[in-house]
Amino acid sequence: MEKIVIIPTYNEKDNIEKILDAIFSMNLGFHVLVIDDGSPDGTAFIVKNLFKTYPGQLFLEQRTGKLGLGTAYIHGFKWAINKGYEFIFEMDADFSHNPKDLQRLYEACKFGDGDVAVGSRYVKGGGNVNWPWDRVLLSKGGSIYTRLITWMPVKDPTAGFVCYKKEVLETIDLDEIHFTGYAFQIEMKFAAWKLGFKIKEVPIIFQDRTEGVSKMNKGIVKEGILGVLNLRWQSLFKNYRSRVKKDNMVKLPSYGNDVMVESK
Repeated sequence: MEKIVIIPTYNEKDNIEKILDAIFSMNLGFHVLVIDDGSPDGTAFIVKNLFKTYPGQLFLEQRTGKLGLGTAYIHGFKWAINKGYEFIFEMDADFSHNPKDLQRLYEACKFGDGDVAVGSRYVKGGGNVNWPWDRVLLSKGGSIYTRLITWMPVKDPTAGFVCYKKEVLETIDLDEIHFTGYAFQIEMKFAAWKLGFKIKEVPIIFQDRTEGVSKMNKGIVKEGILGVLNLRWQSLFKNYRSRVKKDNMVKLPSYGNDVMVESK
C-alpha cells in the first residue's frame, strides 16, 4: 500500500466509473479513495457496485451533505495517513486531470527532489484545453495575484492535481486548514512551503470537463481573493514549524531557520 488517489465527488455519475477504470487499467499500483458528499445522482451507489471489480483497491467514504472540497480532502488525508499510504494524491473526477499524469507526479516525489508534486498548467509544457477565455483569465490572474501577495514560488498555486509525501501531510496541522475552494489548494501549498518542504511543478495539460457540471461559483472566487490576503496576514504572526526526529534530536525549521533541540 504505497499510492492512493483521493477523488472527492458530488453528482459525478457520468464520470466516476470511467475515471476509475482509467486509473486501474494502467496497472501501476494506485489505489483510490472516493469521498462522496451525499450525491443525489447516485454516484456512491456506482462506486459501491465496483467494489467487486477492484477488490482491495477501491474505497468509499460517504458524508452527509455537500461539505466542501477542502473538508473532503482533509477527511481523505487523515484516512490515508491512518492506513499507512506513503504517497497521497488529489485528483478531480471529471478528466480535467489526465490519469496518465499520476505516474509523473509520483516519480517527481519518489525519485525526484519533490516533497509535493503539483500538476502545473503554468510551467513550460503545461497548459489548458477547451477553457473559455474568462476561466483562463480568472485562473492565470489568480495565480499571479497569489504569487504577488504570498511570495510563494509556485506558478500554479490553485492547482488541484497534487501528490503529497505522507510526511508532509503528517507535519501540516490539517485541523488548521480552513478554506474549501481555490483557497484550500493555496493554503495547503503555502503551509508546505512555509514548513520548508520542496514543491516540484510537473507540466500537465488541463482539459475542461465534458460531462457533468462545474462546481465553480462566485463564493469560491471570493474565498480565493480574500483567503490569499488572510494567509499572508496570518503568516506574519503564525510560526510554521515542523518536528522531524533525527536520532534523539528534533529539527525545528521555522521560516528557513533550523534549530536542533533534544527530543524528550
